[in-house]
Amino acid sequence: MTPVHFSFTSAFILGLMGLTFHRTHLLSALLCLEGMMLSLFIALALWALQFEATSFSTTPLLLLAFSACEASTGLALLVATARTHGTDRLQNLNLLQC
Repeated sequence: MTPVHFSFTSAFILGLMGLTFHRTHLLSALLCLEGMMLSLFIALALWALQFEATSFSTTPLLLLAFSACEASTGLALLVATARTHGTDRLQNLNLLQC
């Protein structure tokens, strides 16, 4: 495994570990998701450049578009949660309550 592959794999694993172990605030969960998407984007872009595959050159852009949609949805949920509950702590959210 090259050092470049190791760094992107470790960045993805660290984002996943941050998402699973530090679930106190919604903002920290969104930042971990964005870190994971960024490492996936860079890894896919380098993979397409390394193999010179023109058919896979649009895959990183598609992932980037989905990542932007995920970020905007997450920020909208963060603002809505902060307005209704007064905080972004995930322990205060109750999904069974209307």
